[in-house]
Amino acid sequence: MKAQTNRLNPQPNEGAEETSPYIIELRQISHIYNEDSVFEKRAIDNVSLKIKAGEMVALIGHTGSGKSTLIQHLNALLKPSSGMVLINGKDIHTDKAKLKSIRQRVGLVFQYPEHQLFEAEVFKDVAFGPNQMGLTEEEVNTRVKSALEVVGLDESCYHKSPFELSGGQKRRAAIAGVLAMRPEILILDEPTAGLDPRGRDEILSQIKHMHTKLGLTIILVSHSMDDAARLTDRILVMNKGCIICDGTPIEVFAQGEMLKNIGLDVPQISSLMTCLHEKNSNLPTGIFSVEAAADAIMKLVRP
Repeated sequence: MKAQTNRLNPQPNEGAEETSPYIIELRQISHIYNEDSVFEKRAIDNVSLKIKAGEMVALIGHTGSGKSTLIQHLNALLKPSSGMVLINGKDIHTDKAKLKSIRQRVGLVFQYPEHQLFEAEVFKDVAFGPNQMGLTEEEVNTRVKSALEVVGLDESCYHKSPFELSGGQKRRAAIAGVLAMRPEILILDEPTAGLDPRGRDEILSQIKHMHTKLGLTIILVSHSMDDAARLTDRILVMNKGCIICDGTPIEVFAQGEMLKNIGLDVPQISSLMTCLHEKNSNLPTGIFSVEAAADAIMKLVRP
């Protein structure tokens, strides 16, 4: 049980080996904005983290907890004030000439990425990144078609203006533009922000599909406890620039009081099942989807 306690309350990783089995490793990184000025702010405070290739991890926390600052370190948009960022065991700040390569390997999709769509046609927009990589036209076309297929946009969308698409389709087109670069790691910052329920469902379904089909390492930054619980097997909780909890959805959401104290909550369906469990102990807790809850209730009603 000691290992579980350490996982839920991460400690700095000291004395790590030079070669690492982890695709992402943060070693005691801190980031201070406006250092040595009256506006100094410590946004990240001594964070250590390890993520294996192929993991799908949720990063949750209230606004200002440090989530956005943290993810911008992973593709070198920001450099830590102290500590090290390693991708596949290599410090990404040892050779500035390799930063372009790092940013191709670590795809970062910010909030509202559809605002960056600018070409006249969807196909051309998705092709923009691969074209900057010096690839052949054949390889660019292959990548674009593959990326659009993965996000669920078929040939009928290829020659449409991005602005003819629905909100969910625009966002999927924007994500396809990052996928066409063939990253090993995909970071999605609030990918469902501002979408209607249908658009949210489309995006969440495609994210799960991308993880299953491509085997990408995915980091999902979200305010939605429900999305984090349904989509991922591991959740990181940030508060005041620190990772204060790291565990499975069941482990993390069992700490409901702690989450409420930092301005978060547990998934709504989980709260409902906890209340029902208090009325009938035969009903399980630790359920994070409506489908699973309905199944558990039906099993109790019709054993």
